[in-house]
Amino acid sequence: MDFPVNAPSELEYFGALVQSDTQFPLLEAAICVGLVASPELQTQQVQDDCDQLLARLKCRLAADASAMHRLRLLNQYFFEELGFSCTLNDFDDPHNCCIHAVLSNRRGDPIALALIWLELAHGLGLDAQGLALPGHFMVRVNLPHALVVMDMASGRSQSPEDLSELLEPFRDLHDGSGDDLHRLLQSTSSRGIIALLLRKLQDNFRVRLDWVGVIAVLNRLLVLLPDAVDVYRDRGLAYAALGKATQAVQDLERYLAHAQLAQDAGVVSECIADLRRMS
Repeated sequence: MDFPVNAPSELEYFGALVQSDTQFPLLEAAICVGLVASPELQTQQVQDDCDQLLARLKCRLAADASAMHRLRLLNQYFFEELGFSCTLNDFDDPHNCCIHAVLSNRRGDPIALALIWLELAHGLGLDAQGLALPGHFMVRVNLPHALVVMDMASGRSQSPEDLSELLEPFRDLHDGSGDDLHRLLQSTSSRGIIALLLRKLQDNFRVRLDWVGVIAVLNRLLVLLPDAVDVYRDRGLAYAALGKATQAVQDLERYLAHAQLAQDAGVVSECIADLRRMS
């Protein structure tokens, strides 16, 4: 007798991908995020498209090519030949954060660009990681005798002077010393990168008042970061915007239970009271 097999939901699929930090499929998890904006997406096809880009690039490399040569060839291929760049308009379009759309349009958010670039870099054997600086997302590449920091928005490597100028508005976060700059240049974990991508996608949906999209993103954030109690607050407010008072109160109360001393606790409490009066 054949028994029906239920396919996992999008959320279950995402949860299976991000359950372990030791084997975290960064690009696949990022591709899966795109299901929020495009539920019909064929995720394996997107992975195959990235694999084809890598295969074309590998054909141009000698087996004994140096790390610096591989990096230069990657940047020429990615930024010049393929024309990947930061989006110039519609900054709040959710598709800017979706790998499949960025592959198609060659335009996107710096985090999404970096995820594709990192996939190619790793395929070439480069030691590259994501780098979340205040207000900017970049990548770092560890070469045998140098550290290269790449700006995904411009496609340029950053000099120490560039980085110091970039971090100047955030000087209260560092003292300007070499040791402190080194701390700021520590790589971001795969889980941290996906969290940044989701929060950016959340912002894009929120700007467009797409509360269903916001909730779908926050559901994934809670799977990714179960201890991030601020996500309950944000989801509660999204439920409230949709007029779903019961779900909103549940989330907002859960937020207050874990964040009683938060600066917005009073505002959240007033919101709960208003929701109860309305229901």
